[in-house]
Amino acid sequence: MARIVGVDIPRNKKIAYSLCYIHGIGISTATMICEKVKIDTEKRVQDLTEKQIVSIREAISSLDINVEGELRSFNAMNIKRLKDVGAYRGLRHRKGLPANGQRTKTNARTRKGKKRTIGLGKKAI
Repeated sequence: MARIVGVDIPRNKKIAYSLCYIHGIGISTATMICEKVKIDTEKRVQDLTEKQIVSIREAISSLDINVEGELRSFNAMNIKRLKDVGAYRGLRHRKGLPANGQRTKTNARTRKGKKRTIGLGKKAI
């Protein structure tokens, strides 16, 4: 496996799609990196030479974008700031509910967790 920015990218996928496994790099940024390093986007990761992998690492560092741990900590600090200030979005994060105005009556199961039925427990004798 090729290791770029601390992430093992899959060997059997095309280079543009395997670069997307790095947090902070999407498909458009990945294709831009491939064009910058002059690597065909149809090429598989297992077919890359060590020199090409090093040039990809250098291209990512030269783009001045936050990736992986740096980006995760940046996002975590933003959420923490919203919670500390007491903003509406911070309160929603604190309660574990959707923060961007989505409906919660019927959906939002990912944020709210498994349904909990109220009032159908065992009755006291």
